[in-house]
Amino acid sequence: MIPLAECLRPKDLDHYFGQDHLVGKDSVLRKAIESGRIPSMILWGPPGVGKTTLANIIASGLKRPFYTLSAVHSGVKDVRELIDRAIRYSGELKEVEGNAILFIDEIHRFSKSQQDSLLHAVERGYVTLIGATTENPSFEVISPLLSRCQVYVLKELGKEDLLKIISYAIENAPSLKKRKIHLEATNALLRLSGGDARKLLNLLELTVNSYNEEEDVIISDEVVQKLAQEKSALYDKGGEQHYDIISAFIKSIRGSDPNAAVYWLARMIHGGEDPMFIARRMLILASEDIGNANPTALVIATACFEACYKTGYPECRIILSQTAIYLASSAKSNASYMAIEEALQLVRQSGDLPVPLHIRNAPTKLMKELGYSEGYEYDHSKKDSFAGQEFMPEQLSGKQLYNPGSNPREMELREFLKQRWKEKYGY
Repeated sequence: MIPLAECLRPKDLDHYFGQDHLVGKDSVLRKAIESGRIPSMILWGPPGVGKTTLANIIASGLKRPFYTLSAVHSGVKDVRELIDRAIRYSGELKEVEGNAILFIDEIHRFSKSQQDSLLHAVERGYVTLIGATTENPSFEVISPLLSRCQVYVLKELGKEDLLKIISYAIENAPSLKKRKIHLEATNALLRLSGGDARKLLNLLELTVNSYNEEEDVIISDEVVQKLAQEKSALYDKGGEQHYDIISAFIKSIRGSDPNAAVYWLARMIHGGEDPMFIARRMLILASEDIGNANPTALVIATACFEACYKTGYPECRIILSQTAIYLASSAKSNASYMAIEEALQLVRQSGDLPVPLHIRNAPTKLMKELGYSEGYEYDHSKKDSFAGQEFMPEQLSGKQLYNPGSNPREMELREFLKQRWKEKYGY
C-alpha cells in the first residue's frame, strides 16, 4: 500500500501547499519555471516542506529528462555515469528544450570529491542541478559549486498550510475519502508534525488506520497523542526530537553542565546524527555563549569541526565529547553576541550614516583635496599605540555597544578599555 504522504504528493504548483514566497503568484521561482528557464539551484529547508516535490514539479512542468541521486548511497562513479547518460539522453530528445535535470537529495552529505565531480557538467550547462538540503549550504556545499547555483530557502509550513493539507487529504486521498472522519481537534497533529507535511500525513494515516474500516474515525488531540507516543522512535534525525535534543545539548553546555552535555551528545550519536551538524553547533556556541570569556574555545571548536570532517564516526565521537566537555566547563559570556545584535539594531534605526572624513580612504588626489583622511592620527606613532580619536559617526558619538562580561578575562578587557575610553564610553 502506498503511504499517504506519497499518494498525495502534488503533481503541479496549483496543489503545492506553502512556500508562496517562492512559487506563489508573481514569485521569482514561479516566473522562472513558467518561462522554462531555471538556474541550477539549492533548495534549503527543514524536512517535509516540499523540496523533493518541488524538484519533481519543476521537471514535470518543463518536460525535461529527470534523474535523481541520493547523496547517502551514491559515489563519484555514480555521479559521472548519470551525467554521461543525461547528456546522451538530452541530445537524443530534439523536441526537449533545455538540458536534463539532475536532482540530488541530501546534497550536504556529498563529499568534496563528489561535489567536485558535478562542477564541469553544471558549469557547461550539460545538466541543471537541483540539490536539496536541510543544512546551511554555505557550510555544506563547496564554494565553486555554490557560486553556480541559486539558493532558495524553503520555510517551515505554517498552521494554515498544514490545515489545508489535512482537509485536502481527507477529501481527496482514496484511502480516506471513503471513511467517515470526524475532525474534532488538530492541535496534536499540528504540534507533533513540527511543520513537516510528511510527518503530518503519517500521523493522520496512523490515526485513521487505528480504527476498523466500518468504524467512524474520531481525530482528537488525545487519540493522536496516544498513538504518536506508542509509535515514536528513540531519535528521529529529521523530526521533533532532532530539534529538542540539540536544544537540550546546547542549553547544557551554556549552563556549564558537562555531564548533561555528554548525555545528550550520546543520544545524538546513538541515533546516528550527522557529526558535522553537532560540531557546527558547538562552533557557533563557542562564539555566541563563551566569546571573549575564553577565546580559546573558538579555536578548539574550529579544530573539532575540522577533525570530525577528516575522521567521521566512530572515532570523531571522542573529539565531540572532548570539545563538549571543554565548552561546558568554560567561563561564559554573550557580550560579543549582544554587541553585534545591538549594533545591527542601531544600523536599522539610524540608516547609512556617513564615515567621518578623517578615517575615510583617500587613494586619489581629488579625495585628498576633499579632506578625506585629513587629521587622522596614526595610533602606532602615539604613546601606548593609542591616539584616542573618534571613529563613530558623529551622530553616534559615545554610543557603547560592547559591554564586557564579569568573567576574569573580560574584566581585564574592561580595565584596558576603561584606561583608554572612560571619558567617551563610560567603561
